[in-house]
Amino acid sequence: MAVQAGRQQFGPERGRIVLLTTRDGLAAQAGHDLTIEVTQWSAELEVADDLTPAALTVQVDMNSLVVREGKGGVKPLTDRDRREIAVTARKLLRTDRFPEARFTASGFDQGTGGGGAVQGTLSLAGSERPVRLEVAVNGNGGYRATGSVRQSDFGIKPYTAFLGVLKVSDAVGIAVDVGLPGDGSRTGTGEQS
Repeated sequence: MAVQAGRQQFGPERGRIVLLTTRDGLAAQAGHDLTIEVTQWSAELEVADDLTPAALTVQVDMNSLVVREGKGGVKPLTDRDRREIAVTARKLLRTDRFPEARFTASGFDQGTGGGGAVQGTLSLAGSERPVRLEVAVNGNGGYRATGSVRQSDFGIKPYTAFLGVLKVSDAVGIAVDVGLPGDGSRTGTGEQS
């Protein structure tokens, strides 16, 4: 992969950001584990002359959430279900007041084989908390970053239904697949693994 020094800007044309929710509660089998894609986002990566990452900022439009998949559950998700879940998510995230989430890196740990980790601050729903993402080179020549956040750490009350016997787990997974500009790969346009 030909990573180049300098400032690089990219977004959905070069990758994919998904949020992964799981079910909890006594009626968990009735719900779905969801894959929710963020369809509007932008990133700016600064790469130093020695080709190590020096800065990273990611801005996410929280009104651009689209439910892509629902695993499990008593019945498959319909298009109507997907739309209703997206509306509910926007309400829980208070996107009317906080339409944007932002991740600003504060440090990079270089691992072997091109991977490592990135630490930073996530601003979401009016709160800021530290987040660590593990980074690995994926099979497409791009990068995959994974981590998780607890909704309650950001003042978000996880969704519940049926008097609380069905709920979304507090921890939400984050998976980011990207191909950097100029590396010849276009990552994240296929199905989520």
